[in-house]
Amino acid sequence: MDDAFTLLRRAVDLLPEDAVAENGQTVGDVREETELKEWESALDILIEIADVHPASTAFWEMLAEAARQMMLDRSRRWCEWRGWEVKHGTVRATLTLLGTEERGRRSAFSGDGRLRPLWDIGNRTADGQRELNIARLWVEFAPQLGPGETAAVRLAPLQPEQWRHLKPGDVITMHEARPVVGIGEIIEVLPPRV
Repeated sequence: MDDAFTLLRRAVDLLPEDAVAENGQTVGDVREETELKEWESALDILIEIADVHPASTAFWEMLAEAARQMMLDRSRRWCEWRGWEVKHGTVRATLTLLGTEERGRRSAFSGDGRLRPLWDIGNRTADGQRELNIARLWVEFAPQLGPGETAAVRLAPLQPEQWRHLKPGDVITMHEARPVVGIGEIIEVLPPRV
């Protein structure tokens, strides 16, 4: 297995030479950082660029392994998440958690993809009952989400094909057991890219 530094050098070769992140950083900047042995910075720039320019599962796997070797756990989980999205598609939503006074959650949860709540996305069982579907949840731009807060989230359904009917503007509800603890509005649903 390659070391983290070799993986980063190989990953940069999988991006187009003219690829630029939203913050203006380029493939050239990644190469500069690797020459300076600024490995964490190189990883961060690669992630930023690939969040704008579609990257392959192989790219994300390389970054995840490099992050694991550098003991950057949240970065590793993000790269694994993004690789999953390439294979299975992306569901993004704006999620508002109910406050404790509304019988919502009592505490914040980590937004790094470990929580697997139930979701009412409009599916029904064969006998017409409401069917709840499971999806992991990643909070964008924040390490956690607490009662009464709103954030953009990414969802990783355990059965992605059951979520394909959703479209921007659809409202879904988040459950922990049966009570509603959050309300989401779909922002986008993107198909797999493999």
